[in-house]
Amino acid sequence: MENIFKEVAFVAYHFHWAKDVILEMSHKERHAWVKEISTINEKINAPR
Repeated sequence: MENIFKEVAFVAYHFHWAKDVILEMSHKERHAWVKEISTINEKINAPR
């Protein structure tokens, strides 16, 4: 149960989507967005 809070907070923080919209997603879809956001953050924060 704790993971869902982390996933929702992570997606909401980065994409500013409403909590209800994120909660309506399946775990698989939420996890895909978490991975995508993480990839974006890694690219942005990579040493140049």
